[in-house]
Amino acid sequence: MQIDPSEYKILIVDDVMSNVLLLKVLLTNEKFQIATANNGKEALEKVESEKPDLILLDVMMPDISGFDVAKTLKKNTTTAEIPIIFLTALNSTTDVVNGFQAGGNDFISKPFNKEELIIRVTHQLSLVSAKRIILSQTEELKKTIVGRDRLYSVIAHDLRSPIGSVKMVLNMLILNLPSSMIGPEMYELLTMANQTTEDVFSLLDNLLKWTKSQIGRLKVVSQNVDIVETIEGVVEIYSMVAGMKNIKLKLETHEPIEVCMDIDMIKTVTRNLLSNAVKFSNPGSEIEISLDTKDDMAIVSVKDSGCGIEVEDQRKLLDSDTHFTTFGTNNEEGSGLGLLLCRDFVEKNGGKLWFTSSKNKGSVFSFSVPMVK
Repeated sequence: MQIDPSEYKILIVDDVMSNVLLLKVLLTNEKFQIATANNGKEALEKVESEKPDLILLDVMMPDISGFDVAKTLKKNTTTAEIPIIFLTALNSTTDVVNGFQAGGNDFISKPFNKEELIIRVTHQLSLVSAKRIILSQTEELKKTIVGRDRLYSVIAHDLRSPIGSVKMVLNMLILNLPSSMIGPEMYELLTMANQTTEDVFSLLDNLLKWTKSQIGRLKVVSQNVDIVETIEGVVEIYSMVAGMKNIKLKLETHEPIEVCMDIDMIKTVTRNLLSNAVKFSNPGSEIEISLDTKDDMAIVSVKDSGCGIEVEDQRKLLDSDTHFTTFGTNNEEGSGLGLLLCRDFVEKNGGKLWFTSSKNKGSVFSFSVPMVK
């Protein structure tokens, strides 16, 4: 990495004035900024006042040795990251090990070789420059992520309430205005509006929960509950949505299964799986919801006989990098966010999410939740 020497300050520490002057001349000719100190105590003071980017530190000094100066600097959080190159005539393995243990980054042997000096100094400052760039970009990225998450949260939260109100009104209208009263064309438009509103509300709900989950504001509140009863409640409510597409939800009966889970999260997972099953099923078909147990885990499965998923697309489905989505049997649009949210919620509850699918034959999406022992 190329650096501009004039942007970097080097502190030269040596009790022999001739060495200080020689290093100062060599480095000044390379356009570096230079500060000097003649002993360990002065070096510690100069580090505080000059804030150098690199320290050339003599090891053998009368008051405080270079190793002790380095140890003192490394204990201070404000100076710990300043790279140190030891200047020394010592070259035994023990001395080198002691130097690195004290916090040194490199060694330059006396007498100095100009080319070696410049290369080692430039190398350390290149690392300093690279680290500063990384830190700067990391901070910018953090700000961008915080801003994005705040925006997502505000959008989802502020839109969710009015869309929820519209959804309730449309639900009431479609239940109380049959086709015979308003005509088939108007009834079809009302049905489309109702489905669109349902999809938008579901997207906003997922977006709000996903954002809270990603920024750590969505906590798992686990409790012992009967998952069979929970699933039955979700299926009963979602049967009306499925009925709008003339799709029947069939829930297999099962004895109570006590699990430890966050009820709201598992309800969200179930709703999303049912929503996807309805979306990719053909009108007049049936969706089967079943429960089972295996190895201390309760397993919930949602099986449809819809369009299925291409083999090459299956690996993309739960990959957050690809953000894969497709259209339903009635050209319903998806965001690709629902399944990622499901996987996140299931894993937060100590379970797993998986699926099997065959093109034109349908899919089975399953998730597990730990049973109460």
